[in-house]
Amino acid sequence: MDNLVRSPARARGGERARRLHHDPFDSFVTKWHDGNVPKIIGSSLAEHRARVREKLFGALGELMEERGFEAVTLAQIAARAKVGRTSVYNHFADKEDLLLAFIEYETGHFVSNLRHALKDVDDPEEQLRVYVREQLMLQHGYQFTPGTDLRSVVSSDTVARLREHVFEVAALLKSILSAGIEEGIMPEQDLDATVRLVHSCLQGWSLPPAGVQREREIDTVTVFVLRAVGVDAQAA
Repeated sequence: MDNLVRSPARARGGERARRLHHDPFDSFVTKWHDGNVPKIIGSSLAEHRARVREKLFGALGELMEERGFEAVTLAQIAARAKVGRTSVYNHFADKEDLLLAFIEYETGHFVSNLRHALKDVDDPEEQLRVYVREQLMLQHGYQFTPGTDLRSVVSSDTVARLREHVFEVAALLKSILSAGIEEGIMPEQDLDATVRLVHSCLQGWSLPPAGVQREREIDTVTVFVLRAVGVDAQAA
């Protein structure tokens, strides 16, 4: 009889053992040993997150250049970045969220690099030359022209947030033009309109590969912009 009837204590012990056997933590450890848990990149979780995001940004930039934003999927981005598809959602809610973070990342680097390039330049004309070159090189590095215009394939909220980053860059150009007017190098003009016209000229410009022809095109565009804002500029 003792062998057939289990005591309440033994029954509770068996149930506890079964719960322990199916402990989620135990499953996690098993997955870790089986190699199913993503490997941490870098010396800390923060560094890992930053590196994963950079890999995703790089993949998005490449795919947008090849196919345009509309034709790219998160699965393709994850595959190009060699990042697990499910882990992408640990960083970004959707493709537009990734796009915004990417543009914010690139804008931050552009503004930082531009400020560094301008820190020892006092003359507004030379500052504008530097600005034009940096903008053209940025456009050359990230051509998003294939496919449909971004504004027609993303939500109105995303378009509004994209404009916020444009304003940050525009403020730099506006400060250069203001200094030029104050010093008498440039005539009085509607700065908001001038900034839009200059950016319209620079955006989407496709430079040739590195070499003499590229430098010639940069010089031609630079002189055109300088003359457009009223500087009696000569080719370099």
